[in-house]
Amino acid sequence: MSRAEFKGVWTDPDLLSAIRSGNTDAMAMLYDRYSSIVYAVGLRVLCDTAAAEDVMQEVFMRLWRSPETFDSRRGSLGPWLAVIARNRAIDVLRKRHPETDIADVVVSVEPDLAGEAERARAMEKVRGALGAMPSAQRSALEMAYFEGLTHTEIAAKTGEPLGTIKTRIRAGLVALRKAVHP
Repeated sequence: MSRAEFKGVWTDPDLLSAIRSGNTDAMAMLYDRYSSIVYAVGLRVLCDTAAAEDVMQEVFMRLWRSPETFDSRRGSLGPWLAVIARNRAIDVLRKRHPETDIADVVVSVEPDLAGEAERARAMEKVRGALGAMPSAQRSALEMAYFEGLTHTEIAAKTGEPLGTIKTRIRAGLVALRKAVHP
């Protein structure tokens, strides 16, 4: 069977098992499934397409080299990859020195309409959950995941106790998980 035939059939655990066996087609399918999410997280944190592409490549190379680092008992693969991408992007952001802007970068991506529709539905659920959150909780999540701030930095910026910030972020993540995976 071709990659296109497997796309809707293989689950994430199936793909990870195949990757552990060195199956490059499984890795390509996993990449097709999650690369846009990983790239979007990197781009959101770094605001730099080339750096976001580098982060995306590093995340998937890490998964290829060590697929056993993902533990399905602790959550789903997509959010895990997004967290890995966020952490790596924050590392890059902290090491970054002033650079010249790259004006014309062309990114070529084959459209995955079914995947895009699924991601759009998931994003709508996330937006709804974010909109229903108290503003302090939503703000703490946004600072952590979109500005790349640590819990300590958020506490300092808001003047709130560190424990309060951690609780808000944890409760927000639980609410988002429930919205996406009811």
